[in-house]
Amino acid sequence: MDESALTGWASGLAADLGIEQALDVDTILDLASDAAHGVMRPAAPLTTYLVGVAVGQAGGDPARVAEVLEHVRAAIDAWDTPDP
Repeated sequence: MDESALTGWASGLAADLGIEQALDVDTILDLASDAAHGVMRPAAPLTTYLVGVAVGQAGGDPARVAEVLEHVRAAIDAWDTPDP
């Protein structure tokens, strides 16, 4: 994966969407990975979307972003994946 291309794409899209807050691509990807492996693969995009909604509702406050991420990581860690 070309990380500079991914970061460039994400930064460009954020600018197109009017997002002025700093973008931490590694944190977002780590969260998606945690959700994919700790819950199930389709949980990755759903989790990152829900985090985005929660952060947006909080106005992007950095302290609230940290709280949301901590809460979501705890929820992933606590998730008991059902046996297939």
